[in-house]
Amino acid sequence: MVDTPHLDEDALAELQDVMEDEFDMLIQTYINDSSDRIANLKTALIEGKADAFTKTAHSFKGSCINIGAPRLGELCREAEAVGRDERLGDAPPLLATIEAEFGRVTDGLHALMARGVG
Repeated sequence: MVDTPHLDEDALAELQDVMEDEFDMLIQTYINDSSDRIANLKTALIEGKADAFTKTAHSFKGSCINIGAPRLGELCREAEAVGRDERLGDAPPLLATIEAEFGRVTDGLHALMARGVG
């Protein structure tokens, strides 16, 4: 995962071509939804709900892959496995890493929107 980029700029450029004027709204929606998903992961962890943790990590993984955030998607895949295997004790450091990576992805997306992707 070390070589996995924070953002796949080629995928984002393609997405921008397809979405055109809706691209910025799509990115903002992704950022807002992702913030909610991180909050939901924290809640599921605190409440010890492995199934909810798994489902949230799974949906977060899909949106990360779709938006072009492969490293964050990989982290969410790991979180999904932690929940599925009911190893929530392993989740706190992983969740901290997900939050940090989400911060990098968000900064990168804002920078790309500011300069235009393609």
